[in-house]
Amino acid sequence: MTQTTVELYLAHLEQEGFSINHRARVKSTISNFAQFLIEEEGLLRRNPTRGIELPILPPHAPRELSGEQRSILRSLVEQEGDPRGAALFALGYWAGCRVSEISWLQMVHTHVGPQEGWLHVGYKGSKWRDIHLLDQACKPLYAYLQATGDTERTYVFLSQRSERLTEEAIHYWFRKLKARATKVQQEVIQDITFHDLRQDFGERARKAGWSLEEVANYLGYVTG
Repeated sequence: MTQTTVELYLAHLEQEGFSINHRARVKSTISNFAQFLIEEEGLLRRNPTRGIELPILPPHAPRELSGEQRSILRSLVEQEGDPRGAALFALGYWAGCRVSEISWLQMVHTHVGPQEGWLHVGYKGSKWRDIHLLDQACKPLYAYLQATGDTERTYVFLSQRSERLTEEAIHYWFRKLKARATKVQQEVIQDITFHDLRQDFGERARKAGWSLEEVANYLGYVTG
């Protein structure tokens, strides 16, 4: 694995239309794996991502989706008819969870019934917190847990290839969901990312009367 190989792969991702955020995550994943090969296995002498620079995105205001975008996404989830997909979408759209928080969500931190529930969420740099779920988030998550049935597993979201659904797998699912849209619909939602669901939740909460502090605490922006 060389720097040239990584540069070519990142260039390929750009040509395929993957966002700068996605390419940055890929670069970070490769870098972490390379460090493991260097420090633990002794199979590499140099991190191949060193010296590779990606464009820096300018800071931007939190994104608020349009009513049409929200309607299209919700209808796509409903049409898909997949309990896991419905639960993933609900935790982003109706609970404002980060992708990492969803991926690493454990069963012991998940307390939901058919009508009410709460989660203990957080991962690495994010603030660990308890969040009470809205009914729209609780019902799909409860339905997914009932459909899977394995209450002894560690992580809430299952994968056929590993013990949990990875962050990249969640982003991949969301891209596949959008691909199910009609051509006209895709023009409306094509640039929406899963992270935008979280930002839109915050904007909707503010319009519903939540204070800035309440939104910040719920989304895990407040430190301490």
